[in-house]
Amino acid sequence: MARTPVTVRREIRRAQRADGPAAVLAIGTANPTTCISQDDYPDYYFRVTNSEHLTDLKDKFKKLCYSGQQASRTEKRFFHHTEKLISAHPEFLDRATPSLDARLDIAITAAPELAASAAEKAIAEWGRPATDITHLVVATNSGAHAPSVDHYLALLLGLRPTVRRTMLHLNGCSAGSAALRLAKDLAENNRGARVLVACVELNVVAFHGPKDDYPQTLICQAAFGDGAGAVIVGADAVHPVEHPLFEMVSASQTVIPGTEHVLNMQLTEHGLDGNISYKELIPLAGDNAEECLSDAFRQLGVAVEWNDLFWVVHPGSRFIVDQIDKNLRLERGKLAASRRVLRDYGNMLGATLIFVLDEQRPPNAGGRRRS
Repeated sequence: MARTPVTVRREIRRAQRADGPAAVLAIGTANPTTCISQDDYPDYYFRVTNSEHLTDLKDKFKKLCYSGQQASRTEKRFFHHTEKLISAHPEFLDRATPSLDARLDIAITAAPELAASAAEKAIAEWGRPATDITHLVVATNSGAHAPSVDHYLALLLGLRPTVRRTMLHLNGCSAGSAALRLAKDLAENNRGARVLVACVELNVVAFHGPKDDYPQTLICQAAFGDGAGAVIVGADAVHPVEHPLFEMVSASQTVIPGTEHVLNMQLTEHGLDGNISYKELIPLAGDNAEECLSDAFRQLGVAVEWNDLFWVVHPGSRFIVDQIDKNLRLERGKLAASRRVLRDYGNMLGATLIFVLDEQRPPNAGGRRRS
């Protein structure tokens, strides 16, 4: 085989890359139909878990659900699992009985369907046919199958058999940013690529009854909701059809050393389980935000004032958002989009960031109506 000259290889490589930066071209979100107000949730949760006799624990759970000022706390959450579904699966409440298979069987059907609802909205806003999507990136904490959510989502949307699929499992709350970071790389290194990102979360995989590890189990049951977010990412927008909403100038990731114990999760025979040390997580998020951001901008050679930026922050909890607000000395309203999403949906893990991005879209760009 003849060796290709270096100059030719460079030209081929240059031709494969996009000319401009990746951009968010469309956004869509979706939630299950079951909506439960946070005020009603303690009564609902202890009823469906047959735990109404645990009155002391229920009182503590109410404090978790109602924590924070009325104007800033979560008001409602959406769920795929219903009282009827929980009643049909008593093994979900009995840690002595394996339940992972049943949970995953529910998720492998429901997760692609919810993701498709969000993706269809994004594709409609995008204005091009679904068959023009070249790459699919799906992130979820609610599955462990092969074929996985990405395969079934591609079938539901009618994507081409040649669509290049990537599946991200168990990335927790960082799944949304991880998927967008990957989409940026794909769009900029594959000329003409159009990447559909879908993040979908179903808490049926992690639904448990109360147990004597307060506040660990109850924190999770008080905070998380179900939802799906979809984003289409591409470089070199095709005018007049495509309308970029946000340019993706740079992407980075930072790990705070020695924090592996603060947040972890694993699939067990009883479903998705894990540990969240909120007492450590809340100050860690706030105390390290400025240093991590400064390092990221320093690598770009850019000096910024925090209040000159717009912010799309994953609202892990109201207290984490408050810490970031305080430590970065942000003006009032800078994190309003994050607070609205937390208020209206709770923490939807990886999908949450896309909801915040939708809230923060430029004026007159269509999409979500601000409340």
